[in-house]
Parts: sequence; C-alpha cells; structure tokens
Amino acid sequence: MTNLVMPHGSSELKPLIIKDKTESEDIIRSSSNTKQLELNSSASANVVMLGAGYFTPLMGFMDKENALNVARNMQTTEGIFWPIPIMNLSTTKATEFTKGEELLLLDPNYPDKRPIAIQTVNSVENINIEELEIIAANVFGTTDPNHPGVKNFMNQGTTLIAGPIKVFNYSYFPDEFPNTFDTAMGIRDKLTSLKWSKVVAFQTRNPMHRAHEELCKMALESLNADGVLIHMTLGKLKEGDIPGDVRDAAIRKMVDLYFKPNTALISGFGFDMMYAGPREALLHATFRQNCGCSHLIVGRDHAGVGDYYEPFAAQEIFQNSIVQESLQIEIFAADHTAYSKKLDKVVMMRDVDDHTKDDFVLLSGTKVREMLSNNEDLPPEFARREVADILKTYYRSK
Repeated sequence: MTNLVMPHGSSELKPLIIKDKTESEDIIRSSSNTKQLELNSSASANVVMLGAGYFTPLMGFMDKENALNVARNMQTTEGIFWPIPIMNLSTTKATEFTKGEELLLLDPNYPDKRPIAIQTVNSVENINIEELEIIAANVFGTTDPNHPGVKNFMNQGTTLIAGPIKVFNYSYFPDEFPNTFDTAMGIRDKLTSLKWSKVVAFQTRNPMHRAHEELCKMALESLNADGVLIHMTLGKLKEGDIPGDVRDAAIRKMVDLYFKPNTALISGFGFDMMYAGPREALLHATFRQNCGCSHLIVGRDHAGVGDYYEPFAAQEIFQNSIVQESLQIEIFAADHTAYSKKLDKVVMMRDVDDHTKDDFVLLSGTKVREMLSNNEDLPPEFARREVADILKTYYRSK
C-alpha cells in the first residue's frame, strides 16, 4: 500500500514500455517489411515519456481533432484533461501511410536510427499552417518564430500520424544518465520505499544556485513535506543552457553537502524543454502527479523564455476551473528568491517590502556565464563554492 497521490486520470500508471526485451526484439526482427518513420526530437521525447508512464493515461499520439481540442480547451475529445498536444508530426507525405498499418518508429538521437517504438496508425492527416498556428498560439501564447518553442514546433512537419504505440526503450537517457534518469514507476517505488507521502517536486533545467536551494527548503518547511523530488530535464534545451551531465554533477554536490539526509531525491526525465510557460507548468504538474508528488514548486516565469509571459502567469493558470477539477497535485507558489544583504539570508522578494534592488545579490545569467568563463569566483551568497567549481571547470573546457 502507498499513501502517494493517485496518477492522473487512472487508478494506476499506464507505461507503454514493452517490459519483456524478448518481445521487443521479436517485433523488431519481424518488422523487415514494416514501414519505418524517423521521428523528430520532440516526437521521440514524447515516446520516452509515454513509455515511462509520465504521460498516463495517454496511449499514444493524438489526431488533429484531439490536438486542436487540447490546445484550445485543455481536454481530449473524451474529456481527459491534458495541457499540451502530444503529436507525431512528420515532413513525410501523408499518402505514404495508411490507416490500420503499423509503423516502426526510429530514434533520431542515434546515427544508426535504431527502433524506439511501434505505432498502429489510426489516422494520417494533413495539418495546415493555420491549424499549426492555432495550436502554437494556445500552447505558447504566441506565434512569434523567434520563440524557441514556436520555431521548433512550426518546423516539425504537416503530416500528423495518430495512434497507440508500444515502446521498446528509453532512447539514450539510461546510458547517458544511468544514475539520474528514471521512470514514473521508478520514482513512485523510491518514494514508497522512503515512506514519503507528501512530496514536493522542483523542476529544473539549470544548475541550482543558493536561491533554488533555499526555495526547496522553504517549500519543505512550509508544507511540512517529507521530502523534495529535484527533477531535472535531461532532453534538448536551447543554445547556451548547461548540459545535463554538468547540471547533474552540480546538483548532486549541493544536495550531498547542504541538504539534510533523506530529504531530497534527485532524478531526471527524458523530455525536451518547450519553453511554453503556463501550459508547460501544467504539463510539469501533471506528470509529477504521475510520479506521486503532492506539490510542485511554481515560481516566477516557470518554464518561460525571454519576455513572452507575465511573471506569475504559470501560477495563475492553476486557478482555471478545469485544472482545479482535474489535478490532485497542488502548487507551492513562489516569488523570485535572492540573498538579502540586509538580513544575511535568502528570502522571497515579496516578503521584504523594505528592500530595494541593491539590497539583494542578483546576477544575470549572462554575467554568471562571463564570470565562470573567466575563472572568477561567484559570490558565496549566490552560489555554493563547490557547485561553482564544477561549473567553472565546464566553462573552461569550452
């Protein structure tokens, strides 16, 4: 028995991975006459998330009606809450595939394009630019081609291939991140073994500086939680973001030295960042509920990029009635956190009305990268020395 929150839309997780390797090998071996389709990076990441149980209760890729309905209303045509369309878009001509056949899906992350899943084709549809822009406008809040998520989405193709999938493997993630990548099932098992029931998730695509560390500790204390799941994005990021292995090493060093024992679980998931702001925050919450988390930390500009989203839009979207009715996970709404010179500790900016900007230790991402590249020490109020040393080594290697 477990006291963890239930999965979304189901009494149990629905991972689409084929558990028996022999079965996967047999399918691949007998598929010499099966049509093949090389996935784009986003679709292959969707496969990993579907296989790993993160996208419970979905059973595969959405058709156009479902994709548009999810984009507009955050619901499938069957009434299941889902914040972002899960699609297999391709540049291949739609006439090359037919309903009812099977497709061997190939992983673009390997030079030999090895099989990652098999899909039963329920429908093959052309999706025009206007329909793609409708999805982009609803999911990203913009159709600006300079937005990295919009740019990637609009270049994926106009053939939409829908249908259920069976997954062979989790791509490169288990090999590249053997101690970090995990499935929703694996995380639930670990939380159960730890006897945690109230678990707060922290989403990160960056190494954690002092403010992130203290934010996790604030959430733990405020919620009286058993522990925090520090859950990092391991997939494709935007240019300039720090690679997963470096982030992993930096976060582990920080937790080892500065968290109380048995209060933090470090893990990672195989998904590409979308930079979709509020909608991506909802997706983060949905699959953290599937992991067994009761709360998700949502701060200023969660999953945002540039100035595309209002600072607290990702918190406000959780007040939407369909979100309230559909998700059991709750959010820990946070403001920007920073080190206060006045109080000699990290605080949430909203809690200190008497402070000016000069009272905080604030560094831009550009300034941090510049200092690390020049082998300069970051202020100890901003970053733990042991963490900064790992980052300096990375930047020097570049």
